[in-house]
Amino acid sequence: MSYIVAAEEGATNPIGLPWGEVVIAAIGFALLLVVLGKFVWPQFEKAFAARTKAIEGGIAKAEEAQNEAKAALDRYNQQLAGAREEAAKIREDARAQAQAIRDDMLAQAHAESERIAAAGRAQLDAQRAQIVAELRSDLGRVSVELAGKVVGESLDDDARQNRTVERFLAELDR
Repeated sequence: MSYIVAAEEGATNPIGLPWGEVVIAAIGFALLLVVLGKFVWPQFEKAFAARTKAIEGGIAKAEEAQNEAKAALDRYNQQLAGAREEAAKIREDARAQAQAIRDDMLAQAHAESERIAAAGRAQLDAQRAQIVAELRSDLGRVSVELAGKVVGESLDDDARQNRTVERFLAELDR
């Protein structure tokens, strides 16, 4: 009914409410804005600023941690590369030492085989000389006996026997 009364009184109110209520509502709204602006919004701003600061700090810490992790990875990769180079160097040194040991052992084995072969050759030469001497004496004795039988006279004289054997052996060597 109050709307009808206000319309009958001839007041021109665009929202259709009495001016008194509009003014009271406007004052209350202004007071609410002042209280919110003075007490509530600063608290919100502080909370938002703290939250933003915490997020930015977390991001900065995460970036710092990421940079430290990357630096640690780079150091690790450098150490790994150094270790690989050192391992390769150790392998090469070991190969060189193994080759030197192998060459030394081969040289020792060759020298030993040459020594054994030389000793064997010397032993063979000595045995050969002994066998040749034995054969010569046996051959000389047999030839003297045969010559004695063929000639029909005894060749017991040692000087004559030696001359005959030496002559016979000289003819065999030719």
